[in-house]
Amino acid sequence: MGCPWSFIQEEREESFNVATDGPVTICGEATILHGGFLLASRLCHPKPLSELTKSDWCKVGKPIIDALREICTSYSIYPPQPDAWKKKAAVILWSKVLLSDASSASTNQRWKDDVFFSVSNMIPEVNHTVLFELLKAVNTPWIFAQLLLVLPDHVCRRELETFIKYVTNETTPEDVSFFLDVWWEILKHRDGQEDRLTLLFGTFSRQHLLNSDEPPHVPKRFKCDAPESSMVTSLLLALVEGLKPLKGSIDSAKMKCYALANLVDVLSVLVPAESEPASLPVQVYLEKISSVVTLWSKDDKNQYNKRELDEKVKEAERSVSLLNVAKLGNSRLISHLGFLRSLLEEWSVELQGVLNNPQEICYESYRLLDSLDSLGKNLVSCAKPEDRDKEMVQEMSELGNVIVNFLKKVSPQGRGKDSDSSLVASVAMVIIEQKMDRHLEMCSIFASEKNWASTKDWVACLSKNKELFQKPELVLKLLETVASLSTTADSVEGREQQAKVARVILECYVELSLLDKNTVISGVLLRWGRQGLSGILKSFGEAFPEELNIAFNQIIQSASGEGFKKVVNSVSRLAVLNPEATVKKICNLAVANLGTHQFLAEILCSFPALNFKELHSQDEGISLILGCLKETITDKLTSAKEKEQFLEFLVYLMQPSGANPLLAPAEVTQNLVIPCLRSDFPHLELCLQILDLALKVPLPSDQNWIHTCHPFPLLFCLCKLLHEFTRYWHEPQDRHSYSFEAKDVVAGNLTQLCDVLLVQKDSVSSELWTQSVAWLHKKVEALDWTVGLRLKKVYGEHFKNEVPATLFEVCKLPEDEWTSRSLPTYGAGSGLLAWLECCCISTALREQMLVLLKIDMDNPEEVNLFSKGFLLAMVQILPWCSQSEWRRLVHVIKSLLEREVLYVPYSLEYVQHLPLLNFQPFAYPLQFSVLLLRGFQFLCGSNGATWLSLEAWKHVVRLYSLGLSDLLGSVRSIPRCQWHPTEEKNVTRELSFVYIQMFCHTLHVAAMLPEGTGEPLLLLSLEILSQYQTLCDADESLGRALRKANEKHFLESITENVTNKELRTMLQQKLRKL
Repeated sequence: MGCPWSFIQEEREESFNVATDGPVTICGEATILHGGFLLASRLCHPKPLSELTKSDWCKVGKPIIDALREICTSYSIYPPQPDAWKKKAAVILWSKVLLSDASSASTNQRWKDDVFFSVSNMIPEVNHTVLFELLKAVNTPWIFAQLLLVLPDHVCRRELETFIKYVTNETTPEDVSFFLDVWWEILKHRDGQEDRLTLLFGTFSRQHLLNSDEPPHVPKRFKCDAPESSMVTSLLLALVEGLKPLKGSIDSAKMKCYALANLVDVLSVLVPAESEPASLPVQVYLEKISSVVTLWSKDDKNQYNKRELDEKVKEAERSVSLLNVAKLGNSRLISHLGFLRSLLEEWSVELQGVLNNPQEICYESYRLLDSLDSLGKNLVSCAKPEDRDKEMVQEMSELGNVIVNFLKKVSPQGRGKDSDSSLVASVAMVIIEQKMDRHLEMCSIFASEKNWASTKDWVACLSKNKELFQKPELVLKLLETVASLSTTADSVEGREQQAKVARVILECYVELSLLDKNTVISGVLLRWGRQGLSGILKSFGEAFPEELNIAFNQIIQSASGEGFKKVVNSVSRLAVLNPEATVKKICNLAVANLGTHQFLAEILCSFPALNFKELHSQDEGISLILGCLKETITDKLTSAKEKEQFLEFLVYLMQPSGANPLLAPAEVTQNLVIPCLRSDFPHLELCLQILDLALKVPLPSDQNWIHTCHPFPLLFCLCKLLHEFTRYWHEPQDRHSYSFEAKDVVAGNLTQLCDVLLVQKDSVSSELWTQSVAWLHKKVEALDWTVGLRLKKVYGEHFKNEVPATLFEVCKLPEDEWTSRSLPTYGAGSGLLAWLECCCISTALREQMLVLLKIDMDNPEEVNLFSKGFLLAMVQILPWCSQSEWRRLVHVIKSLLEREVLYVPYSLEYVQHLPLLNFQPFAYPLQFSVLLLRGFQFLCGSNGATWLSLEAWKHVVRLYSLGLSDLLGSVRSIPRCQWHPTEEKNVTRELSFVYIQMFCHTLHVAAMLPEGTGEPLLLLSLEILSQYQTLCDADESLGRALRKANEKHFLESITENVTNKELRTMLQQKLRKL
């Protein structure tokens, strides 16, 4: 079998974590104990120890006690383990007593199964007297209670009854004290705290003491919802019954307080509560433990007086939380309530004298008053006649009155000792460091107590146990506490301590999940605003600028190459230190660093807490992120590329992939668009582009966000901007903060806004909608008449299209949809101008106008007049066309030419001979180019030369270049299927002719333009020559050499006549390469 104490050796190594000298030492200690029992047997002779009585113990007990004390103080093992050896002795004796009472297996079988056999066989036969007296002599009620409670139920009850019978016979003061101590230990018992030796004893007892007809079961564990609680109830009731014969033997007031406190605690857990008892508030819990520790520390006679603080706290913690056991029926409970009432009445006078004497205050008196207070409140809440037996209600009521009267007679000074604040702090730190019960709740108090935070112990405890504070609410409490002390660190040591605390708190924060980090960031912003932690403590802000730059330099260098999670962790630290500076840095980098905007937007979307709105600030209602974006718009965007990146950055914040949007279209519109929709705003075009992006964000149909953005006033603002474009070229250019190209963006926004508004129309009442439309119509009446046509979708059936009366002269307009409007500027002959203006508004209206146009094609004079009038109207409208409008107008020209409604003669001004070729597929390109040439001849003539400003000229030149550039594309894409198979070989000659004509027309226009406006035509000319060169390179016909030479000579002669030296030089260089 090996050494019989090997199990003890293992237990000791695990429990005490010390080395042993092996089996010899252990067996030597067992030999000492054996010797003590041999001496006791001699003293007891001729009576055996198994027949020892209580009165005999004083004669024979000393050798046993001396032997045990020698073992406990032995230095063969360092440090000594007195409690461990006391328990081992108790286990040996109790197992021997139990087996002597049981019908057990034979000796041959026992030495195989019984782990205690070898050691217990060295000890003479003993009885309960030896066991009880030895435990009483070495004052170990906790050992008795622990071992008792691991016995099988029936054995446990039997052993406790034996113990009670023993102490009630020939009772001594020591018996009373030990009885009450055992009772109190049972009340304080906690499940799961048994050591290996205790569990081994329980296993042994179940193996050898269970009846053969009683099935074995798992080790007993006392849980508040376990069935075994009924067994514990029976133990407590047995102890209550045991108190009745003992009460006459309780002499001292202290013991009477002790007995009453035990009885009250039992009744407190047995009385059926109206609801499940709630845990004590953690602050009360801490104060109770601190009060207990204070009382023990001031009572020299208390067994815990000399113990270390952590031992005191651990034991005090056990005393605060008692068992929850099965409740009693009315009949049994009534008798016990009556017993308590009789004791209170009997001992009241004596106890009042002690409880009102501050010098007599002790732990037992504190416990009594605290328990009575708790029971009294419970009785008041439970004594309700509607759901209780009348006799029970009466008993509860009478006992409650007795308790109230008893407590009234006790002065406040008798309730206990107030604990020093430093002791309370030390107790809390011990609970946290030892991870005792409710240590996590204690962390909340620890983090919040400002008076503790200035001590070194507090900082040390926080540093040592920082993993316990890795919760958002605790991090925020720590920050609040540190913030309150930010002005108190005047010394170098104080500043170093602050820096250490700041570092530990940040370490706790960094370990949080991303969700919890956002919680902390929200809390920081709410408490300390946009400057974050940098604004509350110098330690947080000292290294922030350098840390900010280093972190983002690494992010930019690695971009998406670095692990995203690592990057987010890095930014999360910056975001809590200074949220505003971090967001500004991200916004600035997003526009300044090419290609990083999406990666930075992904990072920013990880922190929804940064979309924080600060109340009562200068920019109330605007979030932190939007405020930084607004600042970026104002101060950082200088180039078109930066603006493009900014817009893409903003799009991703509203529509991230795989994340929740950080910004909603509504707040973007409210903060970055609406306040800026005025003609004098420097970044109007960018704001219009932002509105365009916001309107394009897809949202669920149930989100009617547009109604939060004052949609009808917003529509009117866009209408006013459109109206201002009708005066654009008549105003000084320095008054414009936006280009004429912004007209397309405004018109697009207006169309999108109308569409979005119509989708969400049903979310407002019809009455409100009608009122809003009427308001908008009245406002728009003062603007250019074309603006109102763009609102037709919103107007619906409420209002007709209002146009100049002259439009009816050239169109067959249905009167149920159209009505005339008095416009003095549209006199006779202006109908075609109005018609072209309508064509430019939208594609749908353009197609409608083409259908409604009325011309008598059988009347040559009318067709000729229409062609002349069209040229005049086109020249008038051209400067006011945006690029989109110009393209619509080009489509109108193409349609009219194809239908032969518009007559444009071929110009032979640059044609030496007209080849006998098929120009049918190229009729439109040739006519369109001639039409523009004639238009510019008219525009650049003596009547129109002073009509436009320099900027307007540049605009119409850009439109000319745009038109011909699009035309080049259409020429290249003319389907080959339009050609007859036999003519396909001549395509090159037709294309060559068309390119040369367009080139000549372009140079003609360039020659007529005011100086400084023809730059776009240089690029257009070079583009035409490039297309011509591509065509020539692909030409494989037999006569290509001569034809190319002739064409090149012709082009060079035309180029020689160009007056613009720069243009002429560039074209000549290009021609030399042909």
